[in-house]
Amino acid sequence: MEQRFTSLYITTAILFTCNCAGTKAGAEHTIEERFEQGMEFLEKEKYLRAQDEFTSVLIRGSGTELGDDAQYYLGEAYFLNKEYIMAISEYEKLTRKMAFSPFVEEARFKICEAYRIESPDYYHDQTYTEKALERYQEFLDDFPASPYKNEVLSSIKILRNKVGEKEFETGILYMKMEEYKAALLAFKIVTDLYYDTDYIDQTHLKIIEIYIHRGEFEEARNHFESKKKNIENLNMADLVNAWFDQGRVFDRIEMK
Repeated sequence: MEQRFTSLYITTAILFTCNCAGTKAGAEHTIEERFEQGMEFLEKEKYLRAQDEFTSVLIRGSGTELGDDAQYYLGEAYFLNKEYIMAISEYEKLTRKMAFSPFVEEARFKICEAYRIESPDYYHDQTYTEKALERYQEFLDDFPASPYKNEVLSSIKILRNKVGEKEFETGILYMKMEEYKAALLAFKIVTDLYYDTDYIDQTHLKIIEIYIHRGEFEEARNHFESKKKNIENLNMADLVNAWFDQGRVFDRIEMK
């Protein structure tokens, strides 16, 4: 019995040693295999499993040739799963730690896109909108010949229009409350910062209306004269003339 126990012990020890050796030998191929598995999961839209595989590659293969790839595709796995804030975090790790990676331009663009997607409707807080605008501008500065340039410019226009709308509607709200000073400040933000948006003409009209409400007819006329083309774009000749008639201070304005 003692001999049989000894034989069993030796057999178990051999099997344990072989298993350890096999595991160690297999580990040399694990990083590459896991990366390929992650790519397969990504292609099959199994994003959570892809995240696990790419994370494993990064833990085991930091500094290897697959490190850059895994870091980028981990960001992709989050982005495609609509986890945009997590995607931004992973893309930024790539741009900070792997500045010479061929994925940097793509990652920078995806950061911009993630913030744009997270940008809410105009009546909500516009922090993400501002971040998107900032990142898009930085992207254009660093990659002026990027194939994404036209797409970036189009996104910038849309986002600026959104922020311009928010400031314009803020001014309208203050006007309804008869807080004309606060309204004027909001409209000034539009004219100073968002002069290229769809709300600039209406903003100039509202500024004139505020001046008239406040009895500041000289300021109203001066603003009209300096922004006459903007007012004409709205076909508001009769309305502006009515405002000045109410003031009974100036002659009617001839609109061409």
